[in-house]
This record gives sequence, C-alpha cells and structure tokens, in this order.
Amino acid sequence: MPKTLIICAHPRPRHSVVTSDLRQTLQAAAAQTASPVEVRDLYALYPDFDIDVIAEQQALTEADLVIWLCPVYWYSVPALLKHWFDKVLTYGWAYGEQAHALRGKSLWWVTSAGAESAAYREQAAHGLGFEAFVAPIEHVARYCGMRWLPYFVVHAGQQAPESQRSDTREALARQFQAHLAQIELQAPASGEPAEQVAAITRTAREAS
Repeated sequence: MPKTLIICAHPRPRHSVVTSDLRQTLQAAAAQTASPVEVRDLYALYPDFDIDVIAEQQALTEADLVIWLCPVYWYSVPALLKHWFDKVLTYGWAYGEQAHALRGKSLWWVTSAGAESAAYREQAAHGLGFEAFVAPIEHVARYCGMRWLPYFVVHAGQQAPESQRSDTREALARQFQAHLAQIELQAPASGEPAEQVAAITRTAREAS
C-alpha cells in the first residue's frame, strides 16, 4: 500500500478545531485501508524553527503521498511550513537538473480558511477567488516534480454545524482513499528498474 506523509503545521495546535479534525479524519481513513501513515507535526517538532533537514528529507523519500495540512495564514501557509519549504526543499535534492528525490510523488494540500467561500470573490472581502491564492503552493510542488492533486479546503469550519462537519469528514476520507487507490494503480511493478521508472515518468510529463 502507498505510504502517506502528513506534514501538519498549525501554530496553535491545542486551539485547533478544523485542522485537528482533518488530521484525525485522514489518520482514521488510512487505518481503514491498512495504509501506512506518518504524521510530522512541525510546531511540536520544531518550536524553535530549527528544522532537522535530514530527518524531513528521509520522511519525504519514504512517502508516496505527501499531504501539507495547515490553515491558511495571510493567503499562504503558516510561517513554519514556509520555513520548511525553504530549508527542506533544497537545490540538487528537491529541484534542479539532477534532483529526483520527489519526482512523481503525489502532493495534496488540505487546508482551512476562516472566511466563508463567498468572501473569496472579486467583489467580496478578499477580492479574488480562493483559486488565485493556491498557485504559489501548487507551483512549489510542481517545481519539485511532484504530481499536484486538487486541493481540499474547508471554509468557515469553526462556525459549521456538526452535520456539515460530518459531511466534510466523509468527503475528505473519500477523496483520500481515492488518491491512495490511484497511486497504488500507478505504482511500478516490484523490481522494475529505477531508471525505467524515471523514463516513464519523464515521458508522461512531457506528453501532458
């Protein structure tokens, strides 16, 4: 089964409602499929922002599906996750001509925004659709050769009634399990040479 790595970044995890709920839902969904999952809670691991780059890169290397799980902070990700991008996704390892560590892995951004979806419109509070703020996050993944999956966002989750939260959990679990199934279908056969896998990946990317 594909292995999932959840990079969780919430600056105040003890006060988290939506992110905590999403995290528990993902872990429960993985357990249902007997799929291995590792959660790395960045603010618990690195309260001083002193990131263990080797440990983070090793965790990424072992994963098939990487999930960036965090709330939206000022149209982007929390500071520690941005710092993680800067320190962990290094030239020559994550990107560059000879960098293949993340190539072909799937990346899924699971996030939450405090405002209602209606606030993300041209004539509304934020002036643009939510999609406009996704592009920088998406291009971090794509620049590292990763396969970007459609993002999952929860709007105004803290104010949502329990029935809506339940629907959100079900939708997240379904999408997560569908992603795992798709990754498993795309996995190379056991013993397939790494060079052949890389060549297949390059060909598919060039044709897309």
